[in-house]
Amino acid sequence: MKATARAHPIEGLVKYHGMRDEELRLPYHDSISLCTAPSNTTTTVEFDSSLTEDYYVIDGEEIDGRAAERVRHVVDHVRELADTDDRVRFESENSFPTNVGFGSSASGFAAAATALADAAGLDLTLPEISTIARRGSCSAARAVTGGFSHLRAGMNDADCRSETVSSPEAFEEDLRVIGALVPSYKETEHAHEEAAASHMFEARMAHIHGQIAEMRDALGDGNFHRTFELAEHDTLSLTATTMTGPSGWIYWQPETIEVFNTVRRLRTEEEIPVYFSADTGASVYVNTTAEYVDRVEDAIGDCGVETRRWRIGGPARVLPAEDALF
Repeated sequence: MKATARAHPIEGLVKYHGMRDEELRLPYHDSISLCTAPSNTTTTVEFDSSLTEDYYVIDGEEIDGRAAERVRHVVDHVRELADTDDRVRFESENSFPTNVGFGSSASGFAAAATALADAAGLDLTLPEISTIARRGSCSAARAVTGGFSHLRAGMNDADCRSETVSSPEAFEEDLRVIGALVPSYKETEHAHEEAAASHMFEARMAHIHGQIAEMRDALGDGNFHRTFELAEHDTLSLTATTMTGPSGWIYWQPETIEVFNTVRRLRTEEEIPVYFSADTGASVYVNTTAEYVDRVEDAIGDCGVETRRWRIGGPARVLPAEDALF
């Protein structure tokens, strides 16, 4: 059976690095994010008994090595759930740049898990599908449920799954995100290893549960300033932890810092509601409101970086047959 699904990438608000179980990708602590639309990944999969091996293509290129291993890990789990040995044809396309800190692994594995579950005939809820996506990327679990989502840490699939966080509709409608693209290849898996080995990791663990609770309260109240002030501070906390790992890994670029400084200047000198956030990589998310988005995007563009404009995106979804990639 063939199925096609689409999912949006994520911006981490309370982010995670470090995994207590590499195979199941169980994180040390909870995380919260929002999906950014219209950027998306579209994936078509087909279980085919006539194939002798799996076939994985992303953005027109057949993948191998570690990338193929990660996809196969998800595919094998779905095969186990569906009790099938059929090989899979898998093709995926991204509408935005990948491996630059804009959450492509999240949308990629969320779309993959959703399409695989449907193609295999599994009748699963979105939180259940999130446990499949998590095996490829923890962030993908949150991309499955969409909107503002909270991935809870745990030791098994019953506990470690994603759920949406309710927030006022007016707050969600008013939110705008400017993506400041700073091209600099990054490797998130390496960042997980670096952060967990940092002498600051235990300090981060000590405060992260309070950060999660505060973020959920801020989202529930629709408090823009508190939500994105927390996200900005969490960016600095996570980066401090990662950059103090064994390799002393520095992934921000001069343009990254310029965007940070521009955001703070807009906030202090022009009293514009705007905050920065960054995941792994040099690119930056700039969070503001509909009233000020044009001014903010112009200012970020003046930093000499390419920009994208997003709104909050919904959950992963199965598409009609006519949208299939093959």
